[in-house]
Amino acid sequence: MLSSALVSSLTAVEKQDFRNAMSRLGAAVNIVTTDGPGGRAGFTASAVCSVTDTPPTLLVCLNRSASVWPAFSQNQVLCVNTLAAGHEALSNLFGGKTPMEARFLTADWRTLATGAPILNGAVASFDCRISHTVSVGTHDILFCEAQALVCSQQGSGLIWFDRDYHHLLRREAS
Repeated sequence: MLSSALVSSLTAVEKQDFRNAMSRLGAAVNIVTTDGPGGRAGFTASAVCSVTDTPPTLLVCLNRSASVWPAFSQNQVLCVNTLAAGHEALSNLFGGKTPMEARFLTADWRTLATGAPILNGAVASFDCRISHTVSVGTHDILFCEAQALVCSQQGSGLIWFDRDYHHLLRREAS
């Protein structure tokens, strides 16, 4: 059983303490892209995870004050491009204030089912339609149903942990 002192401290979590604790939650680094009537846009995200495999659905968290939010909201399609080791500069570019057109000029892209840009060389790409949106605090949680997938058999993974990039090596085939 939790002591009352511990419970009260859990109910008054400070914003910076929460952010510091979240920096210890390692996560894949992704560039999430969209294209359509709302324009072409993309951003770097680690707040992405699987929801279910039937239907194949993942979620993406997007701050409603982000400059890219209108494009994602209007297009209702996106691609989660999971980055490989060596994509750190591209991640920084999509995570900063670089003009949108310049972001896309620095890599090779193609499209599949939805028209959202798919990064050539990504570890995996999930081409999705947004099926449902839930607003929580400052963010929208986008539930995204996969329409097409691309998986690479080469390259190592890239994660964000303790405010820095780290490479994940592939397991050797046995």
